[in-house]
Amino acid sequence: KSTKRNISIQILIPVPILDNKEGEKVMISIKNAKKIFSTKQGNVTAVTDVNLDIKEGEIFGVIGYSGAGKSTLIRMLNGLELPTEGSITIANRKVSHIKGKELRQARQEIGMIFQHFNLLWSRTVRENIAFPLEIAGVPSGARRKRVDELINLVGLRGREDSYPAQLSGGQKQRVGIARALANNPKVLLCDEATSALDPQTTDSILELLVDINKRLGLTIVLITHEMHVIRKICHRVAVMEAGMVVESGSVLDIFKNPQQPITKRFVEQVTEPEETIETIRHRLHLYPTGQVVQLSFIGDKVETPLITSLIRHYSVTVNILQGKISQTQDGAYGTLFIHLDGDETEVTKAIEFIQSQQVGVEVISHA
Repeated sequence: KSTKRNISIQILIPVPILDNKEGEKVMISIKNAKKIFSTKQGNVTAVTDVNLDIKEGEIFGVIGYSGAGKSTLIRMLNGLELPTEGSITIANRKVSHIKGKELRQARQEIGMIFQHFNLLWSRTVRENIAFPLEIAGVPSGARRKRVDELINLVGLRGREDSYPAQLSGGQKQRVGIARALANNPKVLLCDEATSALDPQTTDSILELLVDINKRLGLTIVLITHEMHVIRKICHRVAVMEAGMVVESGSVLDIFKNPQQPITKRFVEQVTEPEETIETIRHRLHLYPTGQVVQLSFIGDKVETPLITSLIRHYSVTVNILQGKISQTQDGAYGTLFIHLDGDETEVTKAIEFIQSQQVGVEVISHA
């Protein structure tokens, strides 16, 4: 590509730094990271003993409620905060142990987008995107060409000369994304990047991030308090609480089998909205016999004609109460609430059959 001749975009493909146990490349390695802040009231531990390996080219989510330590963690990734203990390595640079010019060079390889956009309000879209290239000393011709590429990439053609005040929230965030990509970073950090946006705009920005991830092979780290965001675009997720990572794994596995109470609450945001549970509980009196059960499906099992098989092979009646399918990057996860009624033996056999189909079964209530 002709862009390889441009000094500002010499590196087009992220360079991996390590191999993990499965032989996959690792872009970010966090080892025993701890951050303690000194205050007038005493020391405050914001992050405690975090150990994570983030693979090259994946979208990795960090989720937690306010005060969980996720913002401090992401600030340590770009060197805005130094860990009190432990180390953080990104693309062969130990960002936790470098300073000055070397740290500035490392930051050019780490793009960042923010919740409130952080645009320069006196600059146009084009000028905002060009700003990191100006700082890097890129010649004006090459700068203009790179900005044009980025404007096309994020879908802002026609708004080049607009000022931030003339843009919608989604358009402002697209400018932020383009600016973060200006120097061809190896890693893109997203700090609550969709929290200030409405649901429809949030989805469009998430789709853009997925597209960028696929096109550029970019490693993306995204922090959020919304499980919808994790479910929609992330490959793996770490759940933080009180400064610690209490659970981590593939998004599909976390949805299928959350271990910690906080993780279960996050998963329920998507699979079992509070109004769904309340509705079912209020309707239990309508079913004087039988059992109300929750079924959990994963991957191809979502497409299984389970209800048809139950009706054909067992003397039970099946009443569907509520159902939902959630799509993740690695496959679908579905939940279905049903009422099974009939002879107790037949109901038991029906539940055993469901379990034999590798479908999760949880009895909500004996009606």
